[in-house]
Amino acid sequence: MFAPYARIAIRYGVGIFAGVAIGNAAAADPDIVIAVSAVIGVITEYAYVYAKRKGWAT
Repeated sequence: MFAPYARIAIRYGVGIFAGVAIGNAAAADPDIVIAVSAVIGVITEYAYVYAKRKGWAT
């Protein structure tokens, strides 16, 4: 579900610090994509819970 976003984040994040070629290689690694997708999912769920506690629209 978050894999496309994870690949984009990996490409930009690694590309900034290590170069474009390494960023593209990391984005092609399924293990890295799964890990980053999980982190994005956890952050999203935390933001949802935080918004619910504050009474914001969700």
